[in-house]
Amino acid sequence: MENIDIEEFDYIIIGAGAAGLASAQYAARGGLKTVILEGMAEGGQIMQITELENYPGVFPVVNGIDFIKKMREQAVSFGAEIQTAQVLSIDKIENKFVIKTKNKTFTAPFLCIATGAVHRNLEVPGEKELTGRGVSYCAVCDGPFFRNKKIVVIGGGDSACSEATYLSSISGDVSIIHRRDSFRAQKSVIDKMLAAGVKPIYDTVVESINGSNKVESVTLKNVKTGETSEFQTDAVFIFTGMIPQTELVGMLPKDDTGYLITDENMETSMPGLFAAGDVRSKPFRQIVTAVADGAIAALTVASRVEN
Repeated sequence: MENIDIEEFDYIIIGAGAAGLASAQYAARGGLKTVILEGMAEGGQIMQITELENYPGVFPVVNGIDFIKKMREQAVSFGAEIQTAQVLSIDKIENKFVIKTKNKTFTAPFLCIATGAVHRNLEVPGEKELTGRGVSYCAVCDGPFFRNKKIVVIGGGDSACSEATYLSSISGDVSIIHRRDSFRAQKSVIDKMLAAGVKPIYDTVVESINGSNKVESVTLKNVKTGETSEFQTDAVFIFTGMIPQTELVGMLPKDDTGYLITDENMETSMPGLFAAGDVRSKPFRQIVTAVADGAIAALTVASRVEN
């Protein structure tokens, strides 16, 4: 039987995005033996940000890659470890969490899930290639870059309609495309959006997003008639849902949309198990809130670790 190394820590964090790195920094700075386990390169969704302009104190703008690089260096400078390891399972034996990977087992009395969420993509030609060049999944992050430009929003739920309303304050030319003949959002949200001048396009799906170095148009298809057309636009904001990465802790309570439920200390229903960042149920998901989540979780853990 293959020998499996066992490493013991005070605090284990799964996920090296903003929440995980912030939590590691605060924990390590507080003297906790801390490790981040990341299956792939750190950063998460931030790596798609070309110009981060709304994080307090970071000015002039930086790109997401540089921002995460600095966060990583800062966490490591305080003593946090970052190991590349795909987590296979999580168990709790007595008062310790046991995290198994292919070649190692990690144990700690405290664990934080900071695995984030991924955008539900359209999976159409041009989406991936033009992400960050007019294709966006965050109106607050990228909307201001398209002030007074032509904007298309894709989706039909509360998020899509709310974000379209927000974008209407930036541009007077906002259209929202939905595959059905009515929106799924709450009536009050829809009414507010329409009152703001957002133009609905019903019964329509996006076949492709077009452009060479930036978004120039979208190809649309009417699902009832089958007719296709090209619609000129400078930006495409996609709000077709998020998928929280909760597979490792499927037994924990979640809200109606699948996000992990925590208390104000970021602790889940399982004592010692925390969640931080976009994987957690909360009203607002931004880098600044992810960082706050991670810091709160770490400080809570530090207050409980026996000296």
